[in-house]
Amino acid sequence: MVLVRSPGLMLSMLLTLFLFLVSAGAIYFACEYFVNGVEWFGRKLNLGATATGTVLAAFGTALPESAVTFVAVMFGKTPEARDIGVGAALGGPLVLATIAYAVVGFALYAGRKRLNRPDTRVRVDNQRLARDQSWFLAIFVVKVGLGLVAFAWKPWLGVLFLLAYVAYVWREMRDDTTAPEEETLEALTFRPHDENPAMRWVLAQTGLALLVIAVASRVFVWQLEAFGEFFHLSPHLVALVLSPVATELPETVNALIWVRQGKERLALANISGAMMIQATIPSSLALFATPWLFDTPLIVAGVITAVAVVVLWAMFRRGSVEARWLMPIGALYGVFALFVGWYFGAR
Repeated sequence: MVLVRSPGLMLSMLLTLFLFLVSAGAIYFACEYFVNGVEWFGRKLNLGATATGTVLAAFGTALPESAVTFVAVMFGKTPEARDIGVGAALGGPLVLATIAYAVVGFALYAGRKRLNRPDTRVRVDNQRLARDQSWFLAIFVVKVGLGLVAFAWKPWLGVLFLLAYVAYVWREMRDDTTAPEEETLEALTFRPHDENPAMRWVLAQTGLALLVIAVASRVFVWQLEAFGEFFHLSPHLVALVLSPVATELPETVNALIWVRQGKERLALANISGAMMIQATIPSSLALFATPWLFDTPLIVAGVITAVAVVVLWAMFRRGSVEARWLMPIGALYGVFALFVGWYFGAR
């Protein structure tokens, strides 16, 4: 059977494709400005690479998707609308723990000659990253566990997730193992001839780039949803598999840019910090406003995320990680996508 598309529908799809490509390009170029600006912001605050990545960059790029969760759970008029926020709170960490780390591995392995390195070893504080994974895993296990039970005072536990993130930030700010001068800093893009640009220029570049990232990310997600409707994809497949990849695109692109510059310490710190935000702030918002009860796909998402984090923890705990070891982790997201396709296709 041949499907006949009307000219109006095809024109709409071409517009969707155009906006999809434009928004993807805008995200990449805005991230170039953002990573440059946030590095300068960290230098102005006398922060090292680790704190700059885990706190400043992570909070900035995770803010848009946290806002999506807030709007979904606080202002959603139906249970289905609020479930979008719950799915985002689970889907974000899954993308970061699988695809984002795999992208770092691919980028570092592919760029080893350009970076003029004798090997593909990931040059980071391995023990610190292992500790970050253990922090995340402890919080994430509690988060998933709460999704399996129901009791009256569950919403109040949202406060504990907020406190957990505050404790994490406090630890990162006071225990940064890198000095600001350890990372090579390129000139501020807005002021390429200033050796020490004023803070107002740093804030202007970082803030404007973040605004473009937020707007372009929303446009990107909307076009992805339009593709799902056009190709008659399951709404659940779009919401649980495609949308989380789109919302976590800024963190993934940031990591790609930093790895291309040979700054994997910043790249992995950004991912690690974003994972902590996704494990706490969106979860607390969803706990406040929803029953926070998981169906089978969300439980599977939680299990696969935990498996990925345990693998990452074991790698970094060993003390030396090769880029090629990170690449297979991305396949775990493919496993989740296949499960979601099978689960809703069989119903």
